[in-house]
Amino acid sequence: MDEFDLIRRFFTRAPGAGVVQGPGDDAALIEPTPGRQLVATTDTLVESRHFPADLDPAAIGWRALAANLSDLAAMGAEARWCLLALTLPSADEAWLQAFSAGFFELADVAGVQLVGGDINQGPLSITVQALGEVEPGQALTRTGARVGERLCIGGVPGEAAAGLECWWRGERSGPLVERFRRPRPQLELGRALRGKASACIDISDGLLADLAHLLGQDPGARVEAAQLPVSQALHAWPPDERRALQFGGGDDYLLLFTLPHEEPLPPECHEIGVITAEPGTQLFDEHGELLPPVDPGWKHFH
Repeated sequence: MDEFDLIRRFFTRAPGAGVVQGPGDDAALIEPTPGRQLVATTDTLVESRHFPADLDPAAIGWRALAANLSDLAAMGAEARWCLLALTLPSADEAWLQAFSAGFFELADVAGVQLVGGDINQGPLSITVQALGEVEPGQALTRTGARVGERLCIGGVPGEAAAGLECWWRGERSGPLVERFRRPRPQLELGRALRGKASACIDISDGLLADLAHLLGQDPGARVEAAQLPVSQALHAWPPDERRALQFGGGDDYLLLFTLPHEEPLPPECHEIGVITAEPGTQLFDEHGELLPPVDPGWKHFH
C-alpha cells in the first residue's frame, strides 16, 4: 500500500462537528465555534528519545496524542481537532492497526477528531498538532503567579518516570507501567481551573523543570517535599530514589498550577508549596530543613 492507501485504511473517519473537510484533500476545513479563540499546539515524539523502541504501538499512539492534549488542558481549552504526521520505516500494517487503535481510543475519550496529516518513510517519528477552543479571556497561561499563592498539583508526580524505570527492568504490567504507557491528559481539570488558577502548566519534563517555566525569572517557590502525594505503588521505592523521580521525572502530564487562597482546591489535587518573593525554587523536608539540589528534569540538547 502507498501512503494514500494507509491514510484511507487506518486514519480516515466520517467527519463530525465542526469538520467541513477531513483527511483526503490538500488541507482540512474546520469551522471553529463563533466567538471562541483557537488554541493550537504541536509535539514530536522520536523513537528511543521519547519512548522505548520496544514500546507497543497502541501505547505509542495514545502517548503521541496525550502529549498534545495535555498542552490544551494546561490552557484550559476544550479539545476539538488534531492532525497527525507519521514517519515510518515501513508500511507495517499490524503496527499501524495497533497504533491507530491506541490513538483513536484516546481521541474518542477526549472528543477529538483527526482532520488531516501526512505519512512519509524514514526513522520512526510522530508529530501531532492539536487544536482546541476557549472563551476569550479565559485561557490559562504560565504567567500570573503571585507571591503568597498556593502551588498545587493535579495528582501524584513521578509515577510515569517510575513506570519507565520498570519498563527498562523488563516489567510490562502494573500501575506504574500503565501510567507511563497511557498518561491521562487532565482536560476536565484544566477547564475547571478557568477563572480560578492564576497560572498553569503541564508536567512533561519534570516537576522542577516545569515549575521553573511557570515561575520564569520572578517570583520563586517554596516546595514542601513532605506534601508531595505518594501512591501505594510509589511508596515501595526507596525514599531518595522516589524523591528524584517525583521532582525530576517527566511524562506525568499532570497540571501544576497556582491558586489564590480564596479558591477551593479541586478534588484529587494537592497543595505542595507556596509562591515566594525570592526568585528560584527551594525544597524543604518534613522538618523544615533545606534539601540539597535535585536534578530538575529533562532538557533537550543538554
